[in-house]
Amino acid sequence: MSEKDLPTYRRIADELRALILSGDLPPGEKLRSENELKDQYDTTRVTVRKALALLKADGLLISEQGRGVFVRPRPNVQMLTTGANFRERRQTGVSNFNAEAAAQGLRPEQRILEVRTLPAPPEIASRLGVEEGTSVIVRRRAFFVNDAPMQLVDGYYPAALFGGTEVEEPRRIRGGVSRLIEDPQGPVKQRIVQFVEDLEIGMPSPAEIDALSIPPGVPLARVFRTAHTAAGQVVEVLDSRVPCDRHVFRYVIDVP
Repeated sequence: MSEKDLPTYRRIADELRALILSGDLPPGEKLRSENELKDQYDTTRVTVRKALALLKADGLLISEQGRGVFVRPRPNVQMLTTGANFRERRQTGVSNFNAEAAAQGLRPEQRILEVRTLPAPPEIASRLGVEEGTSVIVRRRAFFVNDAPMQLVDGYYPAALFGGTEVEEPRRIRGGVSRLIEDPQGPVKQRIVQFVEDLEIGMPSPAEIDALSIPPGVPLARVFRTAHTAAGQVVEVLDSRVPCDRHVFRYVIDVP
């Protein structure tokens, strides 16, 4: 279908989308009122509403009661994952998420939501290589940037290995659990040599929409990351739920 054959609301939505993506309508910018847009495009308010609804469904616009329609702020974080920065940040005690966000001039925060022991769900048990129902410790966290929720991360650890350690305590662990895994005096005493990530894309659940303030139409990336030791043992599974409108991931893979 050519542009001239598109319905009017689609042409309005396409033009506004192009202005948003180009930066001519920057994040936080207030759009003209429906009456002003109606006159600008020589159409009806109903048509303008349909155009704006499309852009809201794309996660590009938000409505604020009594204030109007705004270009949605998008506090994107670019995450760079390499073996080198994993080693560097583990020694400093700063997580990769916090370090990357801070380097981009953003204010990161991690909040511990829950720490408890439970039977391993099937998808976690298979990744840890244990029987379904085996006791695991789960550490549930929420990550924020400039007070905006960015992702939910659940870390799972075999209770047989980590019971009685810092992992069971509802507080931050300096250097993360990876520091504890590689500690010669720790419960594992092994070096992490590989991370494997499995990525699934789908629509968020109502609970995820609420916790992450996800606008209509924005999908969710679910990332399962398993940490493998030199002995071939999986000692950690991270289950991260990441709205697709606020992250850029970059992986650097060195091939010998």
